[in-house]
Amino acid sequence: MNETAKPHLRPFDPRFSCGPTKKHPGWSLDQLSGAALGRSHRSVLAVSKLREAIDRTLAVLEVPDGYRGAILGGSDTGAMEAALWSLLGSRPVDVFAWDTFGARWLKDVRDELKLKDACVYEATGGQTPDFSKARKDADIVFTWNATAAGAMIPGTDWIPADREGLTFVDATSAAFAVQLDWSRIDVLTFSWQKSMGGEAQHGMIILSPRAIERLKDYTPPWPMPRMMQLKNSDGLNEGLFEGKTLNTVSLMATEDYLLSLKWAAKEGGTEALIARTARNFETLSQWVDATPWIDFLVPDDGTRSPVSVTLKFADPEVAALSQDQQWAITRKMASLLDRENAALDVAPHISGVPGLRIWCGPTIEADDLAALGPWLDWAYAEARREG
Repeated sequence: MNETAKPHLRPFDPRFSCGPTKKHPGWSLDQLSGAALGRSHRSVLAVSKLREAIDRTLAVLEVPDGYRGAILGGSDTGAMEAALWSLLGSRPVDVFAWDTFGARWLKDVRDELKLKDACVYEATGGQTPDFSKARKDADIVFTWNATAAGAMIPGTDWIPADREGLTFVDATSAAFAVQLDWSRIDVLTFSWQKSMGGEAQHGMIILSPRAIERLKDYTPPWPMPRMMQLKNSDGLNEGLFEGKTLNTVSLMATEDYLLSLKWAAKEGGTEALIARTARNFETLSQWVDATPWIDFLVPDDGTRSPVSVTLKFADPEVAALSQDQQWAITRKMASLLDRENAALDVAPHISGVPGLRIWCGPTIEADDLAALGPWLDWAYAEARREG
């Protein structure tokens, strides 16, 4: 393979990880000096900051009146499992899964909770399942944007507007990055470490009035671990929605999340964040369209994620290699790019397809993505030359 010259211009910030993601532009550690460090997370100051994080989240996401939010432990996984274990069981359930995280919720429903009237719809390799199978009378569990697979739902028309069940939405890499249709959402979860560039461990849950009513009226028949309990002996755990968390949270991470929410509001809210994401995706897409050795993993642009972008090798010689050989090229590219501090953490999820995975969420700068392309070309040429 012909040698490709090493580019001169590096991305100003080479961090393209799909989680935890890059901090927002202008971030610095000094800005966290107001954190309630050394204080009980149940102190008046700490609770006020946690409640502020909830209120600012609902405001930036433009959540309708009547919906309520809470902070939970265990990142998006903890929030989603708290919802599934607390609210499923009273109706049939349809689960749609097409990456490793959706498969986790499928496992909860089928293998852990062992729900009898559960229908499972799966897909792999950048494809999505048949969403038309969703039942009006069933609860529906799905991922809005599957981070590992780089594939997202094709809009929300497939969700019955007059549904009888609840929708459970893992939106960890969709919240703040794409337009959410709240009319089709009853339970939504995400983590601070995705679109907002926050720190890991903290998850959030947002419940619609219909979900809150079920939480009040329904008690599942199985034992409930403490970290999943959204109810207490008095009924609905009102304290959760006031910033009184079930476990000890990091108040440093809370301050960091608050900082990102203030940045988002200053940028112009959700509309501006979505526009930043779209601009980033367009910048990366221009390089993909002009580059013969790479292509989008997701063939359908209607389900192709503009946030966690997954790419596969398109060079026929490489595409014909075994998966192990393709992964070797991926690892070599990642190592070269890391060594040059040109692109960090661009290898796909271990459960995915060899190639590249590049975060285009709202904290990324389009100029950095424009500078990234030539470095990817160089790393690919070097990996192929070295065998």
